[in-house]
Amino acid sequence: MRANELRAQLKSGGGDVSGRHRRSAWSLPIFASFASFALVGVIVASPAQAETVPEAVVAPPTKSLPVQNFAASDDFSQAISRDTFSITDPPPPEPVVPSSPSAPAVGVPDPGSAQAIAYGIVMSMGWGEGEYSCLVALWDRESGWNTFANNSSSGAYGIPQALPGDKMASAGADWATNPATQINWGLGYISSRYGTPCGAWGHSEANGWY
Repeated sequence: MRANELRAQLKSGGGDVSGRHRRSAWSLPIFASFASFALVGVIVASPAQAETVPEAVVAPPTKSLPVQNFAASDDFSQAISRDTFSITDPPPPEPVVPSSPSAPAVGVPDPGSAQAIAYGIVMSMGWGEGEYSCLVALWDRESGWNTFANNSSSGAYGIPQALPGDKMASAGADWATNPATQINWGLGYISSRYGTPCGAWGHSEANGWY
């Protein structure tokens, strides 16, 4: 009943009583504009659309290395330039100088004795007391300073035990009986063969003869 009365009122006033709703001509453009603005706002505000800017990549520090030069010629010979070095032969070892042999010191000989003659000659040659002590020890061992000492097994003779005894003839014809002739020859032999009486004594100590 209520619906029929409303229709009658609308009809009397010239309204549409068909029950349909009519859209106004300006309603569609307004709606379309509103929808467009809404879509743009969603796109701008959405965090899903934001792009992450990568951080700048920092290159590691570089280390400079020594330069080595390389060159190759047309004949394929190659040369490499590097730090120079040298190899030096080690110096030769210092020669080992044996200690000078020595003999127990002796006192001044009795005047006129064979040892006194030898002492005077040794001093005149500049050899000194030490060399004289070596000579005394050497000829003590060889002959006991006996002018006539004779080695029957070897034939050595006299104070210096010359072998053979007649070698001493170069120092004098009286080589067989004169101690001075024997001593002069003996000291000449020692000087040429061993350098000094102590050199001859050292050889005798090592080998038992001179």
